[in-house]
Amino acid sequence: MPKRSVVYQTQSSKLGDSKKAYPVGEAVSLLKTMATVKPEKPYKKGFRPRKGFDQTVELVMFLGIDPKQADQMIRGAMSLPKGIGKTKKVIAFCPEEMAADAKQAGAVEAGADDLIKRVSDGWLDFDLAIAHPAVMGKVGKLGRVLGPSGKMPSPKSGTVTPNVVQAVKEYSAGKLEYRNDKGGNVHAVVGKLSFPAEDLQANIEAFVDHIRRARPQTAKGQFIKGAFISGTMTPSIRLDVG
Repeated sequence: MPKRSVVYQTQSSKLGDSKKAYPVGEAVSLLKTMATVKPEKPYKKGFRPRKGFDQTVELVMFLGIDPKQADQMIRGAMSLPKGIGKTKKVIAFCPEEMAADAKQAGAVEAGADDLIKRVSDGWLDFDLAIAHPAVMGKVGKLGRVLGPSGKMPSPKSGTVTPNVVQAVKEYSAGKLEYRNDKGGNVHAVVGKLSFPAEDLQANIEAFVDHIRRARPQTAKGQFIKGAFISGTMTPSIRLDVG
C-alpha cells in the first residue's frame, strides 16, 4: 500500500469510520471540511508556497451489472441542474449550411469534408465531437482516430443528432457524458468544491436518480452496490443512497 501524506491522514481522521455511509448532504459538508486541511510544515525561506486550486468533485457508483453483456451497459449523457463548473471545446460535423449556426452556438470548429480531413490528419484539440446523421457516413472513417480517446460521436451518448445547434450549446456548457467501465463502475464529475453545498447535493442526487432509472431490465440483484464522492485531493466518502 502506498504511503499516505500527512494531509491525507489528517483528512481521513476527520472521516472516522471509512465504512460508514453518509447521507448526501452530510457527506458534502464532510468533504468540504476535509478539503480545508492544509500542510502544517512551513515553507523554506525563498520558496513560494503552492497556490490552492478549486478541486473537482467526482462521484463513483459501483453497479450490479455484468459489463461483458451489451444489454447491461450503462451509457448516456445528462445536464446536471447546477452545472459542473467548466466548459468543453466542442466541434460539429455537419452540413456546411449548418456550420455558421453551430459555431455561433459555441463550436470551436464546424463543417464536413474539411473538418473530417483535419481530424483525420491528427488534429484533436477538442473535448467532444457532435455529428449530424447526414454526415455520419463520412465521419465513420474517423473511428480509429476518435475511438481510443472517447471522442467518436455516438447515438447512444446523444452526440449524433439532427439538432446539432442545441447539442453544441448543451455540451459546450458542460453536459455530462458517462459510461460504465470494465468493473461496472460509473464515474461522473458533479461540480467543484467551491460550489455551495446545496448545489453539490442537488447535482449528486440528480445523477444518482438518473442512473437508478437507467437500470437494465436484465440486471439481477442489488443494482447500486456502492456510491462514493471525493475531491481531487481528498479521501473518498461513502454515500447512503438507499
